[in-house]
Amino acid sequence: MLASPTGTGPWAAAGMIAAVVLLSTTGEVLTAAAMKSIGDLDDIRAHSGMKGAIKAVVTCPLFFAGVTFLALAFFSLLLALNHLNLSLVAPASASLTLVTNAVAGKIFLKENVDKRRWASAVFVCIGVYLLAH
Repeated sequence: MLASPTGTGPWAAAGMIAAVVLLSTTGEVLTAAAMKSIGDLDDIRAHSGMKGAIKAVVTCPLFFAGVTFLALAFFSLLLALNHLNLSLVAPASASLTLVTNAVAGKIFLKENVDKRRWASAVFVCIGVYLLAH
């Protein structure tokens, strides 16, 4: 199960990993949405120079929301690593984030997620299950 060296129960462990995954996915989706709303940075840089490209990014509220969620994901990862084994937290959070990014990309960003990506997501879930048990 999701046991830990500090005696954290399986539900607490699953909650910590879920927090890392959900915060990370939210941050990545918001950051991707921000970059899509800004447009091609090469075009902006060609018209307004590097300062214009930087200004386009730092004045986008979605970008800062994404960065905030990614920072929260980082600190939740630190908390999880404080209570759980690295050999569980790192693979579980990284692989489950891959799955949630595929789902979120399809739903929120209207990305084309093909059958191979869905199949890989299923295999990732099976791998995390085997890792946790």
